[in-house]
Amino acid sequence: MMPEYYIFYKPYQVLCQFSKEGDKKTLADFFPLISKDIYPVGRLDYDSEGLLILTNDKSLTHKLLDPNFGHPRTYFVQVDGAINEEAIRRLTNGVTIKVDGKDHCTKKAQASIFENEPSLPARNPPIRFRKDIPTSWIELTLTEGKNRQVRHMTAAVGYPTLRLVRYAIGKLSIDGLAPGDHKLIDGQRIKSLLQI
Repeated sequence: MMPEYYIFYKPYQVLCQFSKEGDKKTLADFFPLISKDIYPVGRLDYDSEGLLILTNDKSLTHKLLDPNFGHPRTYFVQVDGAINEEAIRRLTNGVTIKVDGKDHCTKKAQASIFENEPSLPARNPPIRFRKDIPTSWIELTLTEGKNRQVRHMTAAVGYPTLRLVRYAIGKLSIDGLAPGDHKLIDGQRIKSLLQI
């Protein structure tokens, strides 16, 4: 059977699995007819949004998930407070977070502050608005993927994450997709964009 590759803009509050769990939405709500051997590559938390790849290509899955390959993953992150350059410098150089109860120093990352809010669809439901407390948007590119890493990193520098959107993996992005949209993508093209 030929490998198939889908890119999906996972909406907020959707589980990265096909099996039901209570009344939460899952991938089955968006892919009712998909082949049973196709699975998401990695995961996005229930309360995170953005790019998810689904495929039955085990080789591609291995290359994306094996930490030795270190594929860049770019996130657009809305944080609580007016983030400063010192926090950005710390995110770039690596911060200590807890992973499975142990201290882990994150690898060097790329981090920058958006001057203007990135062009993203509104979240449903929206972030709670508090007029006395500013928020900021940052772009953060990581080459590792520990559990809830972005949230732990921004909290470690004093700016908790309010909204988290995975914008890209390599050069493959959610551009042109709305939350809940997916598209079938050619194998050569996805490998080229992922730089595999």
